Amino acid sequence: MDHPLATSDALVRPWRTAAYVAGAIAAIELLLLLVIGGGALVHSLSERLQLEARKTVAAPAKTQAPQGTPAARKLASVATAKRARSKTTVLVLNGNGQTGAAAAAASRVRERGYRIGRVGNAPRSDFARSLVMYRPGFAGEGHRLARDLRVKLVGPLDGMRLRDLGRAQVVFILGR
Repeated sequence: MDHPLATSDALVRPWRTAAYVAGAIAAIELLLLLVIGGGALVHSLSERLQLEARKTVAAPAKTQAPQGTPAARKLASVATAKRARSKTTVLVLNGNGQTGAAAAAASRVRERGYRIGRVGNAPRSDFARSLVMYRPGFAGEGHRLARDLRVKLVGPLDGMRLRDLGRAQVVFILGR
């Protein structure tokens, strides 16, 4: 004969334990989602900050010192070339990936009176804009070459070692 269970035995279920386990799993999932989302947000923010930093570094200075001040004389002396064009050696690198672009650019540089040290490919081929970099002590020559070629990005060596230049004082990387 079947006997019904007593009321107290029928209602015994581990509902409280199940609720704690489900809550703990939900909390762990939320924590993982926050870590993944935070990582993506930090990565995106980092890329934006790097882009803004590059723009700031590459932008020419807008401020000028008043004429006759020591700061104005210092600015003028930095941008003055000490060597003649015929004594300045330029390393010409193709940074846009187009075949023969560096050789054509080297011809343009040579036409302006500069010596060509070497012509080759840049380490990357995705330069959006052309740029001129100079060896320490040759800022004037770098700025003069940039003016001659109408290149707006000019700065000291960045990402290249001095030994990679050979005897060149200035580097011209051709962009798109």
